[in-house]
Amino acid sequence: MFNLEFRQTTEADLEYVLAVEQHDENRPFILPWSREKHQAAIADPDIAHLIVQTSTVQTSTVQTFTDSVAVNVGFVILAGLCDPNDSIELRRIVITQKGQGYGQATLNQVKQLAFETYQAHLLWLDVKEHNHRAQVVYTKAGFKVEGTLRDRLKTTTGYESLILMSILRSEYQKS
Repeated sequence: MFNLEFRQTTEADLEYVLAVEQHDENRPFILPWSREKHQAAIADPDIAHLIVQTSTVQTSTVQTFTDSVAVNVGFVILAGLCDPNDSIELRRIVITQKGQGYGQATLNQVKQLAFETYQAHLLWLDVKEHNHRAQVVYTKAGFKVEGTLRDRLKTTTGYESLILMSILRSEYQKS
């Protein structure tokens, strides 16, 4: 298995973040932000803008030692850290290495962070209606469908609907 860690996004990470958002595999499922919007999010105390990393072990052939190297596998944005209703939004989760379990593992750590560190009562998100892969991951992680925001987003190809999903702290604690 792999060990995932979150760390605060820095200015130096923004090239990575912007490239990940613009990648063909990700762009249809998110609304890419400008550099300035990401910078504002990094500086906002109500938002956690986090890089998702995994450690890989490298063994030296010259000497007998191993070294751990952190590799970026995506990023996460949580909003509402100061919400008086204890409601945190999973605003963005983008994983670069698909189909390897990083998405599910990241989502589990997001839940732990939201409910155990930030003491949220509710963790919620919206997902594009056509993003079935993400909906399956969210459902496996215990999120429930709350409803649909019909034709909420105007895009270059027309309007898109969003599915609202959430998980309560009590549901998280039972899992």
